[in-house]
Amino acid sequence: MKLVLLRHGQSKWNLENKFTGWTDVELTKKGESEAKRAGELIGKEGIKLDLVYTSVLKRAINTMNICLSNFDNNKPDIFYNWRLNERHYGSLQGLNKLETAKKYGDDQVLIWRRSYDISPPELSSDDERHPRFDKKYESLDKSILPSSECLKDTVKRFLPLWGKTISLKIKEGKKVMIVAHGNSLRALVKHLDRISDDEIISLNIPTGIPLVYELDQDLKPIKSYYLGNQNDIREKIEAVAKQGESK
Repeated sequence: MKLVLLRHGQSKWNLENKFTGWTDVELTKKGESEAKRAGELIGKEGIKLDLVYTSVLKRAINTMNICLSNFDNNKPDIFYNWRLNERHYGSLQGLNKLETAKKYGDDQVLIWRRSYDISPPELSSDDERHPRFDKKYESLDKSILPSSECLKDTVKRFLPLWGKTISLKIKEGKKVMIVAHGNSLRALVKHLDRISDDEIISLNIPTGIPLVYELDQDLKPIKSYYLGNQNDIREKIEAVAKQGESK
């Protein structure tokens, strides 16, 4: 059984090195090209998708649409779910990572970016950036909308969707792709690969590169691999790791 994971292509705030979180920003031209290339790579791999799950943020949705339009595939069923959203970066959203590192120090920003269980400073409930003011979430109970999240929170948010829905479809033999975000995908990778809380800090997922998992009947990974030029992929992973450094 195969599962394809795809982080959205480069967004405008990726380019500007800003904390994005739940802020709904567009893809850059490079991001669109990454999405196109992802579709070509999946098509070359010969994967026919039955179901696609994505977040409700347009950088993931647009990546999915571009990706799917660039390989010959039976039209899969598409599902949108807020549980696949990026981790919420609280009051850091919109701030430049480099400038934030210069102000607070590399170590503090690394903690905010990569610590498993330490959240960035929260948004106040009356901050216009708070998701309770966004129409996309008006049907949700306001008490479950985050003011800030650590990766542990993202895991807790994501896993019910995985356990109650997506994993069951894979066990039925459906070929699934999840198009989401760096941290929501890290949450799943942590679960699948049984990565420790400490080790997950150093895991980085590049934009626009399909990550394929081959799973056994119990959804335990047999192997996983990125599609594409492996040297380019390593460079992109290293670039993600350095985003929060002041130097």
